[in-house]
Amino acid sequence: MKEHQYILRRAEASDALSLAELINRAGEGLPLTVWGWMAEEGESVWDVGRRRAQREEGGFSYRNATVAVVGTGIVAALIGYPLGAQPTPIDADTPPVFVPMLELENEALCTWYVNVLATYDPFEGRGYGKALLEAAARQARAVGLVQLSIIVTDGNIRAERLYRKVGFCPVAERPIVKDGWKVEGDNLVLMIKDL
Repeated sequence: MKEHQYILRRAEASDALSLAELINRAGEGLPLTVWGWMAEEGESVWDVGRRRAQREEGGFSYRNATVAVVGTGIVAALIGYPLGAQPTPIDADTPPVFVPMLELENEALCTWYVNVLATYDPFEGRGYGKALLEAAARQARAVGLVQLSIIVTDGNIRAERLYRKVGFCPVAERPIVKDGWKVEGDNLVLMIKDL
């Protein structure tokens, strides 16, 4: 198989380590911080990420993931799922770093939410992200949704450029609560694309 040839497929539980790495990449390091909070005795942050990706349910479950594969290796992944019609309550004990994200998700009700989109460094700029977003659009249409949504930091210029190029428009933003998260940018930006 030539390097530029790839397939898209639904992820499997055995893809969990690659998914964890790409989840962390898309989250600009926040997942590693959070997984550190969740680690049990003797468990590394990557063990936590892998365990969470192997779950049968939950936002970061492999069941919500589509991967791009070149040869036998995963080069990119997208995790997406529909957001319901009701806002998610934000509890008083929600870690502050998540509050702006949840507020923005609540402004994207009834959309197909792209929670994770990431490509490994050596494979960036080759169209895998765009192909995965097209797959997300097909998944959204299949369940009767007419919009995709995604949240990006305003410091991730490359990602924001891709989203604009494929038709996403910014609709809302919230200041980032860093709380130990070392991330470029000042705001989280909700972007929506009509299908």
